[in-house]
Amino acid sequence: MKTSYLLLKKVGILSLTALLIAGCSSDPKEDGPNPDPTPEIPEESEEPVDDLTAFFYKHMGGETALWSDSEPITTDQIDAKREEVWALWKKANDSYNEDKLGELKALSGNSTGRWKLPANLEPNATMPFYWGTKGSEPAEGYPLFLYIHGSGDKDDEWRTGLSICQGFDDAPSAYFIPQIPNEKYYRWWQKAKQFAWEKLLRLAFVSGDINPDRVYFFGISEGGYGSQRLASFYADYLAGAGPMAGGEPLKNAPVENCRNIAFSLRTGANDDGFFRNTLTQYTKDEFDRLESENPGSFVHNIRLLPGMGHSIDYNPTTPWLKTHTRDPHPKKVMGENFEMDGLYRDGFYNLYVNERSNSDANSRSYYDMSIDGNDITLNVQTVRYQTTENKSGIDMKFARTYTTATKGKITVYLSPELVDLSQDVKLTVNGKEAFNGKVSLDTKHLINSCGIFFDPERLYPAAIEVDLSTLE
Repeated sequence: MKTSYLLLKKVGILSLTALLIAGCSSDPKEDGPNPDPTPEIPEESEEPVDDLTAFFYKHMGGETALWSDSEPITTDQIDAKREEVWALWKKANDSYNEDKLGELKALSGNSTGRWKLPANLEPNATMPFYWGTKGSEPAEGYPLFLYIHGSGDKDDEWRTGLSICQGFDDAPSAYFIPQIPNEKYYRWWQKAKQFAWEKLLRLAFVSGDINPDRVYFFGISEGGYGSQRLASFYADYLAGAGPMAGGEPLKNAPVENCRNIAFSLRTGANDDGFFRNTLTQYTKDEFDRLESENPGSFVHNIRLLPGMGHSIDYNPTTPWLKTHTRDPHPKKVMGENFEMDGLYRDGFYNLYVNERSNSDANSRSYYDMSIDGNDITLNVQTVRYQTTENKSGIDMKFARTYTTATKGKITVYLSPELVDLSQDVKLTVNGKEAFNGKVSLDTKHLINSCGIFFDPERLYPAAIEVDLSTLE
């Protein structure tokens, strides 16, 4: 996701190589429903920065832009260019004027930081957090756990969260334990919190202390609802997610998105508040169905705990999650691009949505991609929901209707981990050939994918752009 949180002016001179000519362009998108909030203008640095750094600053602030300058590369240059681009991205992050994560120290009540979140996303929102570790750092970096608390008094919930996280048997590990900024906005999936999670991932990845393939989101009660939604929204960054004492209607957390991650959900069998037990069973039923149809792709551990209500044993979740590692390059991707507090994701795994196929708030775009050798099949559909069960004002069950999308623009990013870039690549979209031939390798794709995904595992040297309205 990239939303126009901030605008930064491009100034200065070129950096990267002498072959690059300064240039980036805005990425044209249809606003569609729920347009992005009005951006804030930050204070500009007194010192000028080069064009590439300014371009990266835009992405850090949430503005979508594309680097347009071309520098062709060869297959044997990919690794070196990836390292070069990531080093420049890290340098830009280090110089960016923002509150940072701070030094990683042993997890304790003294290791805290504070982030002021953009006022246009949530007024008077300052997020305090604990940022610390348990155990010695592994050679490949710490696994990272984001824990989000329940909806009681926020001071009590935050202290309780620190206490229980310190006791979980998951060392070595790193923890980010935030406090909800405002009890008036007590939802972990709201837009200001989305800003915080993307900032957390970005800074954790450039720190060098975190293993990018071992990131886990989990929480209890309100944090259970939040982590279930976030699991579907940010699945491409996660190795696993573990909501507890929760249960979301699946319209809020499509299970298809959780293909390729490990998913744990533990709820008391007697926890009938807001139908948590019933919704947990519905979630289990859907995971079971999809796993049966796609063996090994929907790893899950969902349990209704006999005799228990809203209070359950929290200890098994993180040790189970920690046994799972992310595959950042799956060759089968299923993703429903759903709205969360008015915002959409623009990127999911190796797919980037330049323009959504749905144009109203009552529909969503659905992407299904498979790679077999150098043959890529992508189906893009528009999906609509109809409620089939409602209890006490809560939509519980749904029927979905799919139609083939006839508009929208999407970029399919490619890498050596996905296809053989030395050979022809064939891309079929909605049953029609969209591309067949050698893909061009270019540094601009590495730069753009770095800004879009801010993920060291997803720097793509090639890309195929598709306009669905032009397919014959």
